[in-house]
Amino acid sequence: MIDYHALAPELLLAGTVLAVLTVDLLRVEKYWVAVVGLFGLFLSFIPVLTLGFCDTLTFCEDTGTRFLFGESYAVDSFSLVLKALFLGSAFVAVLLSVGYLESDRFWQGEFYFLMLSSVLGAVVMASSRDLVTIFVALELVTGPTFLMAGWRKGDPRSNEAMLKFFIIGVLSAALLLFGMSLVYGTTGELTFAGIRAEAAGIRGGDLEALFTVGVLFTLLGFAFKVSAVPFHFWTPDTYEGSPTPVTAYLSVVSKTAGFVGLLAICYLAFRDATFLWGPALWVLAAASMTVGNLAALRQTNIVRLLGYSSIAQGGFILVPFGAAVAAGVTDVQLEEAFFATVTYLLIYAFMNLGAFAVIIAGGNRLRSAEIGDWAGMFGYAPGLATMLAVFFFSLAGIPPLAGWFAKFVMFRAVLSVGGGWAAALAIIAAVNSVIAFVYYAKVVKSAFMDPAPEHVAVADLARMPTVPSLQFALVLTVAGVIVLGIFPGIIAEIGELTKTFASGF
Repeated sequence: MIDYHALAPELLLAGTVLAVLTVDLLRVEKYWVAVVGLFGLFLSFIPVLTLGFCDTLTFCEDTGTRFLFGESYAVDSFSLVLKALFLGSAFVAVLLSVGYLESDRFWQGEFYFLMLSSVLGAVVMASSRDLVTIFVALELVTGPTFLMAGWRKGDPRSNEAMLKFFIIGVLSAALLLFGMSLVYGTTGELTFAGIRAEAAGIRGGDLEALFTVGVLFTLLGFAFKVSAVPFHFWTPDTYEGSPTPVTAYLSVVSKTAGFVGLLAICYLAFRDATFLWGPALWVLAAASMTVGNLAALRQTNIVRLLGYSSIAQGGFILVPFGAAVAAGVTDVQLEEAFFATVTYLLIYAFMNLGAFAVIIAGGNRLRSAEIGDWAGMFGYAPGLATMLAVFFFSLAGIPPLAGWFAKFVMFRAVLSVGGGWAAALAIIAAVNSVIAFVYYAKVVKSAFMDPAPEHVAVADLARMPTVPSLQFALVLTVAGVIVLGIFPGIIAEIGELTKTFASGF
C-alpha cells in the first residue's frame, strides 16, 4: 500500500509542474505562471512540516523513518531537512527570476517548468536509497539546467555556458553510470543497504578490483556535479554566461543535490569502504578550497568571483566529512562531521542566494558585473551596498552573521577528530578562510570606499527602483543570515535532526 502522506511533497510538486505548463497555455499575463509556481512550492512545503512533526499530530498513523518501494525510497529526518532546503531555495530562486525574465523577451512559462522539474528531481534525490532512483533524480536535477543556462539565446556567452555545462554534465553522467554499473555488477544489489551487505564479502575476493573501480568512478561522477577540484573547469564560465537567477539556482540547489547524493551513497552504500573514498574526499576538500580561493583573488567580474567562491565553499563543506573519514573515525565524531556538513549546506543556501540577489539588483542598475563598476555604490544605493556587505562578510565567516557558525561547526568537527589527517586539513581550511576574506572584503571595499566611475550616472541610479519580488527575496535572505548568526541554535536544532543518518556508521 502506497503511503501518500510520505509522497505528498513530491506529488504536490509534480502537480505544480503540470499546473505551470497549463497556465502558460492560457491567455493570461505571464507573471501568473510564477505565482502558480510560488504557490505550489509553498503547498509542497506543508507536508514536509507535517511529516516532520508527525509524532505530535493526531492524524498521523506512522512516525519515524518510512520506507517505500522495497527500501528504495526513504522519508526520514535527513530527507525532510534537505527537502525543506530545496523547496525554500527554489522559492527564492523563482523570486529572483520574476523581474529578470520580465526585463526582456524571455520565455517565462518554459523557464519555470524547467526549474520546477529540476527541483522535483532534488526533492526525490533526498529520499533516494538505491542506484537507479538516485541516478534518475540527479539527471532530473541537471537536465533542465542545461537549457536554463542558455536561456539568453542571443548572447554568445550564454550559448558557450550551456555548451560547456552540457558536455561536462554528459561526461559526468557517463562516469557516474559506469561506476554504478560496476557496483551493481559486483554486488548484484541496487539498494544501498543491499550493496553494503554484499560489499563486505567482496573484499579480498576476485571482484574486489572491479568494485574498487566502481566506487571511485561513482565518486568521480559526483565530484563533477559538486564542481570539486580538479573537476571544476565548467563552473566559472557557466556561472558567468548563464542568466544570473540560473547561476544562483545552480550554486545552491543543483550543487546541494550533488552533495546529498554523495553523502547518501557514501554513508549508506559504501559505508565499509572508507579506506577507498576517505583519502579521496580529503584531497578533494583541500584542493577545492585552495584552488577556488586562489583563483577568486584574481577575478574582476563579480559573478566569476562567486563562481570560484562556490568551488571553495564546496571544499569547506567537504572538510569535516573528508577529515573524519580519512582519519578512520567511526563513532560520535563522524556524526559531528555529518552534522557540520549539513549545517554548512543550510547556511550556505541563505548566504549564496542573498549574494546573487544583490548581484541581480545591482546588475539591473549598472548593466555590468565588473567589480570596478560597482565602486561607490554606497553613495547612491546605501541599502544595496549594506546588503552586499552582509552577504559577503557572512560568506567570509565574520560574526555575528550566519557564516561564522558554519565555519565554527566545520572547525569544531575537524578538531574533534584529532590526528594528523584532521590537523593538516584544519590548517589548510584556516589559511583558506583568510584568503577568502581578502577577496570578499575587496568587493565590499570597492562598494563603500572607492569613488564611483565617471561613466556611472549616479543620480539616475539612485532613483532606480528594485522590483518587489527581488526586494522580498533580499528581505528573506538578509533576515535569515542575520537571525541565524545571532541565534545559531535554530539552525543547530535542524542540523541535529540529521545526525541519526550517520549513527551506526
